[in-house]
Amino acid sequence: MSVETPLWVPSAKQVAEAPLTAFMAEASARAGRAFSSYAELHAWSVDEREAFWDLVWDFCGVIGDKGSRVLIDGDKMPGAAFFPDAKLNFAQNLLRSTGSAEAIVFRGEDKVERRLSWDELTALVSRLQQLFVSLGVKEGDRIAAMMPNMPETVAAMLAAASIGAVWSSCSPDFGEQGVLDRFGQIEPKVFIVPDGYWYAGKHIKVGDKVAAVADKLTTVIKVLVVDYLGTASDVASGIAKAEALEDALAPFAAKPVTFTPLPFAHPLYILFSSGTTGIPKCIVHSAGGTLLQHVKEHRLHAGLKAGDRFFYFTTCGWMMWNWLVSGLASEATLLLYDGSPFHPDGNVLFDFAQAEEMSYFGTSAKFIDSVRKAGLRPIDSHDLSSVRTISSTGSPLSPEGFAFVYDGIKRDVHLASISGGTDIVSCFVLGVPTEPVWTGEIQGAGLGLAVDVWNDDGKPLREEKGELVCAKAFPAMPIGFWNDPDGAKYHAAYFERFDNVWCHGDFAEWTRHGGMIIHGRSDATLNPGGVRIGTAEIYNQVEQMPEIAEAICIGQDWQDDVRVVLFVRLAPGVALDEELEKRIRTKIRTGASPRHVPARIVAVADIPRTKSGKITELAVRDIVHGRAVKNQEALANPEALDLYRGLAALQK
Repeated sequence: MSVETPLWVPSAKQVAEAPLTAFMAEASARAGRAFSSYAELHAWSVDEREAFWDLVWDFCGVIGDKGSRVLIDGDKMPGAAFFPDAKLNFAQNLLRSTGSAEAIVFRGEDKVERRLSWDELTALVSRLQQLFVSLGVKEGDRIAAMMPNMPETVAAMLAAASIGAVWSSCSPDFGEQGVLDRFGQIEPKVFIVPDGYWYAGKHIKVGDKVAAVADKLTTVIKVLVVDYLGTASDVASGIAKAEALEDALAPFAAKPVTFTPLPFAHPLYILFSSGTTGIPKCIVHSAGGTLLQHVKEHRLHAGLKAGDRFFYFTTCGWMMWNWLVSGLASEATLLLYDGSPFHPDGNVLFDFAQAEEMSYFGTSAKFIDSVRKAGLRPIDSHDLSSVRTISSTGSPLSPEGFAFVYDGIKRDVHLASISGGTDIVSCFVLGVPTEPVWTGEIQGAGLGLAVDVWNDDGKPLREEKGELVCAKAFPAMPIGFWNDPDGAKYHAAYFERFDNVWCHGDFAEWTRHGGMIIHGRSDATLNPGGVRIGTAEIYNQVEQMPEIAEAICIGQDWQDDVRVVLFVRLAPGVALDEELEKRIRTKIRTGASPRHVPARIVAVADIPRTKSGKITELAVRDIVHGRAVKNQEALANPEALDLYRGLAALQK
C-alpha cells in the first residue's frame, strides 16, 4: 500500500456522529466563525485558550462551580493558573451516573469475573469514604495502594478523591525497595494491598513483601488487605496495623457520598517517573487539570459516549490506569483486566473484547507486534464488530504495526496511536476520529496544546526531527514535584532547555499530513558522527524480520565518537551468524539510512524493561559504560542487565 494512501478514512456517518464534530459546531458558534477542519479548530484552541477550555468545561458537563476567571498568568510556564476561582470534586464527576447499568466489568487472569453497577460502585465508595474518615484521613493526606487492576482499586481512589486525599498507586509486582522508593517519599497514612495476584498462570503471594514494606512506612496507621486469592484475613493477621478490607468495612453501611468541593489545583494524584536513572520523581497532578484534560481526550479524541465499553490494558503502576479510570466521567463502562495478556495465549484480550462488546480497545505497541509475530489473526477468529477504536501507546507503533492492525485485527477501525506521559498524566499527540489514519503517524496534536517540534536553537521544524515541546501553558501540567519546595527539580525537568517552554524529552517529527512521528526519547537518541538518530527508526526495521523477537539500541562512546550498538533477542532456534548480521545491516541501510547501521550487533537472551513494559535504553547504556544503574527496582527484570556487562564484543 502506498504511503500516500490512508489506511483508514472515517465515513461521513462516522464523522457526523463523532462528539468532536458537535464540539466543532459549538466552537464555531462561540468564535463567531466556521471551522472547516481539525487544523483550524486546533489553531483556535491554542490561540484562544480561555475560550477553548471554558467550552471544554461546558461541553463535557464538568460538575462544579467554574468561577469567573479561566486563566491567569497564562504567559508563565510554570506559573499559569487555570480556573483559579473554581471549586469541584474529581470523584463527583466520575460518579455522575446512577442505576443498574454496569460501571465496571472486571476479568482476572484466573477467570474471576465481577460486575458492578453504578449504584454498587457508589455504595462501595461510600463505605470506603466512611472508613477513611474514621481513620482520620483528611484533605491532603496520602493514600497509597500496591494493587492489581480491580474494582476495589478504582473505588478506593474515588473515596480518597471524594474527601480531598491524594492517591498514589503501583502494581503488586514491584519489589520491596521499588515500593519504598516511591511511597517512602510521600509518607502515606493508609496503605492498601492485595493478599496476592495472578500472573502467567501462577498465583503470587505478597504477604511477606507487604509486611516488610509496611514496617518501613512509619507514617501508615492502617494497612488494608483486599481479598483476591481468598487469604486476606490470614495475610492481615501477620502484619502490624493490618486488617482485611472486608472486616474494616463491616461497620459501615452505604449512604450518600459526601463530595468535598476543592480548588481546581487541589492535588489528586502522585505519579512516579520510571526511576531507572535515580530515585523516582514524585509528580503531583491536580484534580481539575487531570479531569479537564481527560474528559477532553476521552470525549473529543477518543469519541467516548455514555454506555461505551472502555478498555486499556494497564497496571496500576502506569499512568494509563489513571487515564482509563477517568472514562467514568464520560459515563462509559470500564473493562478492567488483570494478569498476563498472553495467558493462556495471545487471544485472551480479544476474547474479552468479543465477550464484552468492547468499544475502545487500548493496548501497547509491543502487544500488537507480539500478536503479529505470533501469527495470530483476530480478524479471522473473533467478532470485533463492536470495536470502534484501537489505541496504542507505550512506545512508537511501527509502520508494520499500523498495517497489521488493519490486515490482521479489524479493517474498519479508528487506529489511534497516542503519546504523552506520566509527566502530564495524558497525551500531547493522539487520535482525531474525524481525520484519516496514515501509516506510521500519530494523527495530531491534542486540542488546547501548543505542541511543536523545535531545533536546538528553539526554531520550529517541519518534516525534520527535533525536540517535542509545548509552547504555552495547559491545565494538565503538574502542580510540581513532591518535596521540591522551591520548584528547582520541576523546572530542571521540563523548562531548562527552553525558557518558559515545556520540553518533553521526545525526539519527534511533523509529517506532511500534519501528523507526528515519535522517534524515541531524546536522551536515548544516537549521535554517530554528530547526527541525531532516533532508536525507533532502527526498531522499525529490524523488528520486521521474523528472526528478531525484539531489539534494543544504544550509542557507545568509542574513539572520541559514538557508535551504534544493536542488541537483538532472537526468535527460538535462530543463531546470530555472519549471514544474519549482513541481512540486518542491509535491512537497516535500505529501510532507514547508512547512518543507522550498527557498528556492532550482539545477541542477548533478554532485554530489560520497566514495570510498564518499556525497554530501558539508558540503563543498558550505563551498564555498557561501566556505570551503576541507580534504581534497578524500577525494572520488571533487573537480572537482564547482567547480560550487558563487560561484553567482549564491545571492547574492540
